[in-house]
Amino acid sequence: MRRHTPPLVGLLGISALVVALAGCSSADGSDGPADASTITIATTPLGDDPTKANPVEALAELLESETGRSVDILDVPDYLSVVEAIRSDHVDFGIMSGFPSALAVSTGEVDALMAWKGSDKPVSTCVVLDESPVRELTDLRGKTVAFADQASSSGYFMPVYMLHEAGLEQNTDYNAIFAGGHEGSFAALEQGQVDAACTAIMLTELGEPMFPFADGEWRGVGQSPSMPVMGAVLARPSLDDETRALLQDALPKVFSEPNAEALGALGAGFIGLDEILDPAPAEFQSFVDIAAVAGVELADLDG
Repeated sequence: MRRHTPPLVGLLGISALVVALAGCSSADGSDGPADASTITIATTPLGDDPTKANPVEALAELLESETGRSVDILDVPDYLSVVEAIRSDHVDFGIMSGFPSALAVSTGEVDALMAWKGSDKPVSTCVVLDESPVRELTDLRGKTVAFADQASSSGYFMPVYMLHEAGLEQNTDYNAIFAGGHEGSFAALEQGQVDAACTAIMLTELGEPMFPFADGEWRGVGQSPSMPVMGAVLARPSLDDETRALLQDALPKVFSEPNAEALGALGAGFIGLDEILDPAPAEFQSFVDIAAVAGVELADLDG
């Protein structure tokens, strides 16, 4: 049986995660969730449209089918909280994009079960309303830009790097705000609170309910580079060998083309990409330079 457990309180930003991960081991010294017959996963919100199937529920159903175990879902507000839930032994694993994966793996506080290799496609763009005078990235000088959250690959790290390459530095050449997620960024843009919302190109292609703007209402300005690793499955280091092997066998089957519609946005960024089992920390090393542009020195978090 699947059940949602109460959400953990979210961390406030990258600095909070740095402190938590760089200096701490498991919060209570436990060996993780007590019920070995249940797999627990921490997930972030993926839209709130009650008329649409929840891809997290679909993930749980598919994982139950492949593993023969029940799955519990812990709802948390952002990637930072996913990492903290894993590190603190509250859950067995979580799935996240490249940068928060690199941040967590670099500390040695979490275990990487699997990663998806990147493609050669650009990751991010900055969305503006169609009537906006912004036509290119340099037009954002002096403007206010919304980012998803401080641990989002497509909603923060990659667009900040893209803007840096265009000669714009955050909070010097443009004002940066964090909206708590892609959905919050879109709402801020729609309400006129910001001039642009930087997000994943993939979300703009999915349309509603993940992307609220219809054709003709918006434009994408700029495209970021691709990423060498699109995402990873991170687990608590205390995870037993049997469950570890079970997940490594099941997850590639779950994230496969026949399940693309059911998984929606959750699978869109990963399905069709090559998997790497037991990825070494070196697989994430190329994120360091880009992260440094956003003011996060991943290399400083080793050990």
